Amino acid sequence: MSNNTKGILWALLAAALFSIVIAMAKVAVVDYHVLQILFFRQIVVFLSSLPDIAKSFPNSLKTRRPGIHAARLTGAFTALSCGIWAVSVLPLTTATTLGFAQVFFVALLALAFLNEAVGAHRIGAVLIGFIGVIVVMRPGVDGLFDVHALIPLLGAAGAAVAVTLVRKLSQTESTATLLVYQSVFVGALAGIPLIWLWVTPDLFGWLFLFAMGVLATVGQWVGIRALRLGEASVVGSMEYSKLIFAAVLGFVLFNEIPDRYTVLGACVIVGSSIYIFRREQLKRKP
Repeated sequence: MSNNTKGILWALLAAALFSIVIAMAKVAVVDYHVLQILFFRQIVVFLSSLPDIAKSFPNSLKTRRPGIHAARLTGAFTALSCGIWAVSVLPLTTATTLGFAQVFFVALLALAFLNEAVGAHRIGAVLIGFIGVIVVMRPGVDGLFDVHALIPLLGAAGAAVAVTLVRKLSQTESTATLLVYQSVFVGALAGIPLIWLWVTPDLFGWLFLFAMGVLATVGQWVGIRALRLGEASVVGSMEYSKLIFAAVLGFVLFNEIPDRYTVLGACVIVGSSIYIFRREQLKRKP
C-alpha cells in the first residue's frame, strides 16, 4: 500500500470522526448551550496539548504579536462556536456545505493580508464558489430566506481569518505558542459566559460531552497523520467526504434528506474548491 493510499484512508477516518462529532453536537445542543459544548471540547484539547506546552513553558507564552494572536483567536472562537450553532438550526449536510465557503474567504484574505498573487483563474473559481453558496442559501425560493444559513458562513469567515493569521504567525511563532494560545484562550472565551449559562450534566451528559472532545482531538491527530503520509493535494481532496458522512448521519440519526438546492450548490462549491486547490498545486511544481 502506497503512502498516498494510507494518507487517503487516514484522511477519510479524520473526516468521519469530525462528522460524528458535529452530529453529536446536534444532539447535545438540545440540552446544553453552544459555549458549554465548546468549553468541554477545549478542555480535552488543552489536556492533550499539555506535553507539548510543558516542553517550552514559559517561553511558549511569549509573543511579539499579541494583536495578531487576538484576531486569530477571535476567528477561531467564531468558527468553532458557529460550527456547533449551525447544526442546531440547519440540516447537517447544509451546514457542512456552507462551511466549505472557508476556501473562498481564505483566498480573499490571502490577497489582502499575505500579499499572495490571485490570478484570474482563482478569482473566477471564487466567484463560482460563491454562486454555489447562494444556491444552497436559495434566497427568493418560495419567497423565503433562511437567516440561519448565515451562521455557517460566519463560521467559515472566522475559520478563514484563523487560518490566514496562523500562516502569518507561523513565520515567527513556535508551534507550542500557537497551541497554548488556542487551547487556553478559546476555552476561556467559551468558559466565562458559563457563569450564567452553565447546565450541570448528569452522568451520561458528562460522558457524552467529554467523548465529543476526545473524538475531536483524535480527529485532529488522525488528520495530521494523514498529511504526514500522503501528498497534501491528495489528502486535502478527502475533506469533501464530510459531505457524504454528513448526509448519511443526517439521514440515519435525524431523518434529514438534502434538497436539490443543497445538492446542486454542494457540487458547485466542491468543484470550484478543488479547482483552486489543484491550480495551486500545479503552480508549485517546477
